[in-house]
Amino acid sequence: MTDARGQNGNLLPDAQRLTKLARPGLTGWAQVNGRNAITWEEKFKLDVWYVDHFSLWVDLRIILLTLLKVVRRRCRNLWAHAKTQRRKEIDLAALRL
Repeated sequence: MTDARGQNGNLLPDAQRLTKLARPGLTGWAQVNGRNAITWEEKFKLDVWYVDHFSLWVDLRIILLTLLKVVRRRCRNLWAHAKTQRRKEIDLAALRL
């Protein structure tokens, strides 16, 4: 646990000081479990969970989940782009009639 202090100089609550032990990285447990769709309080709880369950297995799981989410998002974006292009082609064909 760290000796992190708030603006008033008092020690932060234990849970907040625990999260200071985890070094920031490219991704994290909160990012693969909601990212911007969850509140700061939920992110904080997920960070505390990560500190309590820190292991190589959890880190590998985070990396795998991150890769899956990136691939799914790219596939979803490609699908949406293809649908938009197809709609444009249909609209142009209708104008030619």
